[in-house]
Order: sequence, then structure tokens, then C-alpha cells
Amino acid sequence: MKAQWFLMFILIFALITAVFAVINVEPVQVNFLFTQADIPLILVIIGSTFLGGLIALFIGFMRQFKLQRTIKQLEKRLAESGNGQAPEEWKDSSLSPGDREIVLPKESLNPNSEDFKS
Repeated sequence: MKAQWFLMFILIFALITAVFAVINVEPVQVNFLFTQADIPLILVIIGSTFLGGLIALFIGFMRQFKLQRTIKQLEKRLAESGNGQAPEEWKDSSLSPGDREIVLPKESLNPNSEDFKS
């Protein structure tokens, strides 16, 4: 359901951007470092939107990569503990109980499962 709302938001944003861009077709002067150019405003709007989307996508991928790496490190440390319980040094009393819990499928907590044999 979350993905559907996200897709609807993206489509609405794309539609609003397209309408706004089509309304603004006059050429504008864009100043670069050592030169300037007259570019239609529609290209500036669409280009800026596209560039902003690429930057957001890159930041999202970097965040996801970092989270996946952290999960793998934590799963490795959990497997090394041998009993499927988090070591005492992981427990932080400053966190609320809901923040301290890491919910994993029961199969991944079993060190004798197939996932840990590879």
C-alpha cells in the first residue's frame, strides 16, 4: 500500500511539473561560470526536476547500502554469539524497549539453520 501511495505522489508531481513547464516556454538567460546561454524555461524546469530526482535517488541508494551493510554486520555478530541472543554490550539502557528490539525471523536466529552453514 505504501508503494501505491508513493507511485501516486510521483505521478501527481510529474503531472504538475509537466503542466508548469509547458506554461513557461519563454527563453531565459542562464549564466554559467564563464558564459551565458538563452535556454527555454521548460528545459530549465524539467532539467532541474530531473537533476533533483537523481540526487534524491543517489542519497536513497547510499542510505539503503549503509543499512544493508549494518544489518549484515549485526547478523554476523549475532551468529557469533552462538545462542541467538544479543550480547550484553549491545543493550543500551538509554533506548526505549521498542528501540532495542531487533525483530528477525526465527529461522535466522537459529545458528544450526542452513543460512549459517554457508
